[in-house]
Amino acid sequence: MNKIEILAPAGGFDSVIAAVRNGADAVYLGEKSFSARASAKNFDENELKKAVSYCHIHGVKVYVTINTIVFDDEFQNLKSAIILAANSDVDALIVQNMGVARLAKMLVPELPLHASTQMSVHTASGVRALYEMGFKRVVLSREMSKNEIKKAAEIPVELEVFVHGALCMCVSGQCYFSAMLGSRSGNRGACAQPCRLPFSVGKQNNGYALSLKDNSLVNHIGTLQQIGVKSAKIEGRMKRPEYVAAAVRACREQRDFGVISDEADNLLKQVFSRTGFTDGYFMSRIGKNMFGTRTKDDVVSANEKIFSSIRNTYKDEIRNVDIRGKFTAKTLQSPVFEVTDGIHTVCKVSKSVCEQAEKTPLTEEKCRKQLEKTGGTAYNFKNIKMDIDDNISVPMSLINALRRDVLKELDKERAKVHNYKINDIAVVMPERLNGTNKQTVRARAAGTKLGTAFKNCEIVYIPLFSNEKEIKRLISENYHIGVEVPRGMFGREEQIEKQLAEVKKAGVKDVLCHNIGAVYTAKKHDFVLHGGFGLNLVNTFDLMWAQEYGIKDVELSFELNFERINALGGSIPRGIISYGYLPLMLCRCCPNKSMDINCKTCKNHSKMKDRKGKQFFLNCDGNCTEILNCVPLFIAHEEISNLSTNFNTLRFSVENYVETVENVKDLNAIPMLKDKFTRGLYRRGVK
Repeated sequence: MNKIEILAPAGGFDSVIAAVRNGADAVYLGEKSFSARASAKNFDENELKKAVSYCHIHGVKVYVTINTIVFDDEFQNLKSAIILAANSDVDALIVQNMGVARLAKMLVPELPLHASTQMSVHTASGVRALYEMGFKRVVLSREMSKNEIKKAAEIPVELEVFVHGALCMCVSGQCYFSAMLGSRSGNRGACAQPCRLPFSVGKQNNGYALSLKDNSLVNHIGTLQQIGVKSAKIEGRMKRPEYVAAAVRACREQRDFGVISDEADNLLKQVFSRTGFTDGYFMSRIGKNMFGTRTKDDVVSANEKIFSSIRNTYKDEIRNVDIRGKFTAKTLQSPVFEVTDGIHTVCKVSKSVCEQAEKTPLTEEKCRKQLEKTGGTAYNFKNIKMDIDDNISVPMSLINALRRDVLKELDKERAKVHNYKINDIAVVMPERLNGTNKQTVRARAAGTKLGTAFKNCEIVYIPLFSNEKEIKRLISENYHIGVEVPRGMFGREEQIEKQLAEVKKAGVKDVLCHNIGAVYTAKKHDFVLHGGFGLNLVNTFDLMWAQEYGIKDVELSFELNFERINALGGSIPRGIISYGYLPLMLCRCCPNKSMDINCKTCKNHSKMKDRKGKQFFLNCDGNCTEILNCVPLFIAHEEISNLSTNFNTLRFSVENYVETVENVKDLNAIPMLKDKFTRGLYRRGVK
């Protein structure tokens, strides 16, 4: 069985050194732009090339993150970022955005692509879809259980699982809380971490219903390896090098020896913690014990004494590359030193010649001892063959120079692993085709009790698991009914596929899909595919991918502003959400769990309160919970009419009063709004 890869984060070069010298097999890091950890130091051109060279010399791989959503007006800079990664000889790109993946394949076809956890892949169908698209690796959602990972591991693609580090309350790629709060988008690497602020549920006051303990599956690394997971990933590009070193050491010990030493375990706990760690998702123990905050004791434990102790583990260079050599010294000939690491062989010939010894001749023992002085390099001589004439003299300075030159040349050979062919093509966005100001109205309803106004909608999406008799009734009464696949498909993929087959029998043809797994499954059953906002489609290349994949039309991400929406090219029909309590988070662990409030007690009527008293609906489907914004989004018809879109969607989640409305126009009118409303990000955009 191949050993699972230990993959370490690096926010700066100090963290690269800490990771490599503590035994990481690979590191992942970001360039100065398009990184989901924009607050990390990250790497400019020279720093990136230096980091890749250092890692490759030590036999460590480097993956570069371009794992944010990218807008059309940023594609020239995106092109530069991709080419920089290729020129720096990185081993893979980690991407969130289908448009980014498309451009990367155009520019550097041989550069491997890893699907970021920001793609929200949490089902075997999602993994299979990406595998068939040519992705080499898929980084799974942190919320997946052991059995769900096993199912995904049946697909012949590399899987990467987070084994230690911060645990977001929201499924990665589906969090819009920070963006809505202050335009700092988590999908753009600028998350303000609102989940660490006080939020209360039930009778709780000043609680932390969105703050989870850090995830730690370090003790399960052996299990993950047996399952077939390729890479054990440590979160933490914004954390200090000492944290990286401690986490890598613990993971390496667990993998190599099946146990973590007490010293390594204590260092890991002390360097960073939020009242301990959790393996709740992996072990299917989702509940109150998963919640935690960073306390004073946690902060105090991470003191300078601890940091100093950890720094000692990487203050000196490691010699982890075994090499063999041959030294030849013949009378009146130039000394020759040849070295190999088993793959690369380099040879250096001195400009001087060997003379007859007048006093003390060079001995094999003395020469070998001098050549083996490889401190400060990555190399360790396993053997050096000697071919030295008797009674010759070679200055030690010459031997030292030969050693330095040959190892420097070996560095160059090892640093360059790939030879990517780069297609330096112009990035041109196709113009908008079939643009129209004629808008149709669609709706997303929370159930099957619909007023007559909904008959005027082009499509009304109802939950996939609606009663089949009710679906047939609505269709018979001339409602154009589609179904919405749950955004959180964890653990119920087979159930969803079975239900899709049943609703198809009932007469449903249209399916709204918010993740690639849902798209793949619905496509397999020959439904008309509609892309939902959860796919985070924000640029023209995204839209081109969607159309080529067989999606009929798409809801654009509500992180786009009006200007960028109108600038999008391509011909696939597109629309916006024009009304609704927007889902700010998608959570597998419901905030109610922080107070042990169960589903029977909640009955899907819970709210969450922030420190200012604002209330957020908790919309649960029995498997995952959406945290809805405290006020509804509302975009007036006059604004919609100026957009180059084809439809707008009214998204009803918790409203009851809409059942009495008779005209669809009234669904999109200000009088329907009971309280304050927001225009979301359509005007102000995101950072």
